[in-house]
Amino acid sequence: MGGLNGLQAHHVVHTSIGLHPDNALGVSTSFFSLTVRPAQHPNPGVAVAQTSLAISRSALWSKATRRVIELPSSLPCYLVAGLISPPGVGDQLFQARAVTADAQGRHVLILDLTSAAVGNGEAYTSILEAVTYTISFSDPDASPPPLPGTSRILEVLL
Repeated sequence: MGGLNGLQAHHVVHTSIGLHPDNALGVSTSFFSLTVRPAQHPNPGVAVAQTSLAISRSALWSKATRRVIELPSSLPCYLVAGLISPPGVGDQLFQARAVTADAQGRHVLILDLTSAAVGNGEAYTSILEAVTYTISFSDPDASPPPLPGTSRILEVLL
């Protein structure tokens, strides 16, 4: 767990660990993370494309597929999924990564689902894609809408 403390330096803002039944191993685990990085280009489509291209060209990938995801929000989104071979790890891992932008286009979001259960890759890809469809944005600093104007006559009568 000590390694999780270093994730903040990589702009990781959320992590979850999943446990899933697996006939072969009894239980398989998955690791989900959400990373929010400043966009490196003012056009969100270009920023998302650059990030997904950099991910897919990483030397860690031994086999990967790439495709566009059409989000209900119409924000640009790419999915990269396949097998990775991280240094120091004997076995390959499955990883699916979805890359999109925030509503203002100032940040790139990377949703990441990784597991040693490589046989469940298709299911993990479907799960990550479903999670990506749920992304929505709201302004936490938004003030409540102004109250409707009051009647001066009503104020006098009350």
